[in-house]
Amino acid sequence: MIISSWNIRGLDGAGKLSMVKNFKNKSRLDMLGLIETKKELVTKFDVMRIWGRDGAGWEYVSSVGASRGLLLIWDETVFKLINCYKGDRWMCVEGVVIKDQFQCAVCLVYGAHVRAEKRVVWEELSYIAGLCQVPVCFLGDFNEAMHLEERKEATTLSASAEDFRDWINDMELVDLSLNDRRYTWFRGSSCSRIDRSLVTLGWLEMYPGTRLRGGPRGLSDHCPLIMEESRKFDGPRPFRSLDSWFTHEGFLRMVKEEWRELGDRQFLDKMKVLSIPVQRWHKQHFGNIAEKIRKFEEEIKKVDDMVSSGMHDGTLELRRRALVRCCEK
Repeated sequence: MIISSWNIRGLDGAGKLSMVKNFKNKSRLDMLGLIETKKELVTKFDVMRIWGRDGAGWEYVSSVGASRGLLLIWDETVFKLINCYKGDRWMCVEGVVIKDQFQCAVCLVYGAHVRAEKRVVWEELSYIAGLCQVPVCFLGDFNEAMHLEERKEATTLSASAEDFRDWINDMELVDLSLNDRRYTWFRGSSCSRIDRSLVTLGWLEMYPGTRLRGGPRGLSDHCPLIMEESRKFDGPRPFRSLDSWFTHEGFLRMVKEEWRELGDRQFLDKMKVLSIPVQRWHKQHFGNIAEKIRKFEEEIKKVDDMVSSGMHDGTLELRRRALVRCCEK
């Protein structure tokens, strides 16, 4: 099962939404959690714009004015919902991973900023875990670093950091290592790791190969987290199409001509054969878009790594913005 969370700081901007869709399309996700949506109402249209296909289940927590808001979307062929519990800063879905018949709970978290409010959130999460009585994954933005090395140039940590470590120990949670980057939140020269995934031992007994990695943060100041089981996916490769194809005046004409030439073959056979001229046409008119995006994302990550290492100036920030604009285009 592959689960991702992302603090996107609002769905309304076209740039933010396009980055979420691009990230979702490149990552074969079974469940996607979005934090700080800033939306009081989430509709099926909103979900379909993000998920891109039918068969999605979802639950959400409304924003408070122009702040907060949570959205959790999942593939209904992968996860079957049993119960849903909600708080102001968290949402927990309890259900079954259908393929493995594994009953579990996934809790999306957006941590508070004040110590007293943080402790209230952790107490509520403890109560929900006890109520569900199944393996649990807590995933999201906890607004708290646990160790000095998780905050750039920090010499001390707040008292709430000790509270947070005590809560994790009391709950017997495992803080999954993030091996491909040091920090998950960036603002100017400030960097921290405040986004994380905490799982119970029962989760790791079922999925011992669970690992955590970061994705490209795009326009957000947070990196998305991707939690996945390391076993390889053995299913068939899906037929993919790109929105950009349909903006080219010659695309549909080419498809119609190629389709007619395939005659009376079975539909799936025709789709398989059609992929060859489509690939050839794509290369001729668009080049290797995936490779171009990958190179831009590598350059963006290099800039983030330089900031993480202590290098920061206006030139770096301008370079990052230019790279993001090119990647979006």
